[in-house]
Formats: sequence, structure tokens, C-alpha cells
Amino acid sequence: MSQIELLPTERAFPRAVAKRQAILDAAKRAFVRDGVSAAGIDAIAIEAGVSRQTVYNQIGDKDQLFIAVVEDVTARSSASLMQVLHSFPDKPDNLEQALTDFAAGLLGRCMCDIDGRALASLMEREAHRWPHLFSAWKEYGPGKDWPVIAAVFAKLGRDGYLEIDDPSLVARHFMALINADLPKDQGMCTRPTEAAVQKAAKAGVATFLRAFGKR
Repeated sequence: MSQIELLPTERAFPRAVAKRQAILDAAKRAFVRDGVSAAGIDAIAIEAGVSRQTVYNQIGDKDQLFIAVVEDVTARSSASLMQVLHSFPDKPDNLEQALTDFAAGLLGRCMCDIDGRALASLMEREAHRWPHLFSAWKEYGPGKDWPVIAAVFAKLGRDGYLEIDDPSLVARHFMALINADLPKDQGMCTRPTEAAVQKAAKAGVATFLRAFGKR
């Protein structure tokens, strides 16, 4: 597991940081389990082992709490994404294998992240009732990572590995293809098996290269 560099305030006040994380974790579970409307500050505080006032002091009201949860989940997902991106070889000897490993990393550590999948499911259910919170999800959510994923394909195109015109479009095709064969009947809060991830990655990459590989 990679180590996260702590800010000076986090090193100075570890108990406050631990309380804040406990609140965020409890709120995440409550929002996913009960929905935004039904989730209450009192119940979240009890589950986090803190007082109601501590929730307000640490983060704020329910809207602010939801946005903080989205930011927290997305920050963790983005950190995992950066690790996957950094593992991609600069000059792959075997493009299909490199892309398959890349796809498995994206699926296993990012797209199949249970917290992210659960929040995405929540927003699909409740976006029409909480449009301002859906705006926060769009601002802080997975969409902000598209440019860095597209950059991988832009470089592969420049280096002659792929035949592409629009790296952003190609990135979206890639993500859709590697996600296509994942099991869809296990629920958003269930992580696919490693075998399922590998199978989906391999099948998606094979189809992707038939469309965008060098002729």
C-alpha cells in the first residue's frame, strides 16, 4: 500500500483527522444505504462515534457532508489511477499485454472501486432530487480523470502504436470496452473477482486493438 503524505495540520492533529475520516466513512455508508433524503446527521454521528456538533464543526450540514464524501472517495480513486498510469511502460514491447495489464489495473483499482461504484449508483437514483449535489459529483467525480487517461492514448498514437485521431474519444471507447464484459448481476457494492477482471480486460483490449491497432 502506498503511503499518503500528511499535511502539517494532519500530523499535528491526528485525532481530529481520524474523527473526520470516521464521519466521512459513516456518512458514505448512510448515503449509499439509506439515500440522501433519509440519511440523518444524528444517525451518522452515532455510527461515527462522535457527537452531532462534531459533525457540524468538522464538516458542516448534510449538503456539505455529501460533497466532502464525494471529494474523499474521488481523491482516493484518483490516487489509485495515478499509480496505474505510472505503471504503463513508456515504450511497450508487447502492446496488447501492456494494454491488458493497464485495463486490469483500471478495472481492479479504479472502475471497480466499491466506494466509487456505490456513490455512482446513488447519484443515478437521486440526481433528479438533488441537482446541486449531482453538480458536485460531476465536478469532483470520475469525469475529471478523463484527460489523464486520454493522454496515454495520445502518446501511443504519436509513437505509432495506434491509429487514432481523437484521444479523448479513443479513451472513452477503451473504457467502455473493458467494462463491457464485467459481471453486471452482482450489484454495485460487490467487487468482481480477479478472474472476471482479467477476462474483461483481455476481451476489451482485443476488440480495442482490432479497431485502433496499427494495420
